[in-house]
Amino acid sequence: MTVFDDLAAEQERLEAILGGLDEGQWMSASGAAGWTVADVVLHLAQSEEAVVATVSGADLRAGQRDRAGGTVDELMAELVQAQRGPAPDVVFGRWQQARRAALDALRAADPDRPLPWVAAPVKPATLATTRLAEHWAHGLDITGPLRIEFRDTERLRHVAWLAHRTLPYSMTLAGQQPAQVWCELTAPDGASVWQFGPPDADSAIAGAAGDFCRVAAQRLSPAQSRLRTRGPHGAAALRLLRTYAE
Repeated sequence: MTVFDDLAAEQERLEAILGGLDEGQWMSASGAAGWTVADVVLHLAQSEEAVVATVSGADLRAGQRDRAGGTVDELMAELVQAQRGPAPDVVFGRWQQARRAALDALRAADPDRPLPWVAAPVKPATLATTRLAEHWAHGLDITGPLRIEFRDTERLRHVAWLAHRTLPYSMTLAGQQPAQVWCELTAPDGASVWQFGPPDADSAIAGAAGDFCRVAAQRLSPAQSRLRTRGPHGAAALRLLRTYAE
């Protein structure tokens, strides 16, 4: 299984959940502050359309150059605000079309050619990983408030890999010197162990992969997690863990 296959599987799981929602559920509050479930899906559609655009060679920042300041989150909120309003079935159809087009584009892209993205160019497989992480995180936003089961799967290995790989960027962004961190995470099956980083690093994070990924996606605070840290940089690394760029 490739990351593209796992992205497809994560999106198909979300598609099945969304297909069973009634209008009231679509318009109910999600776990993303200020957004309804429909807003979350609109955001996913917009970002999948951006994937198609960047693979085709479009300059995603062309319309942003005159925009002063603001974080990526603020820009995404503005885009949702500008386009919210269509009926849930229209938003659902837009996301379905966009996510299939994006997946096809990523599969067909030159695997060695980095594609422009939020913080820096990334190769298609890494961009697919970020899309998997975002769909999973927003899946939590949708299913949590609606009390719909959304079990952790082996696909979280991609999310954990992304969070660990992003640590140097996260630490630099926070004004800290990047440090090596060993991560030893228990997979959702309760038996397998996922390991990232050098085993001889003087700092480490250990515990459940689900907690690790939720902390990285800002869906769980480090203090509320069951994760353990050690060494001079372990606690800081856990605090700065992320799966996205500003």
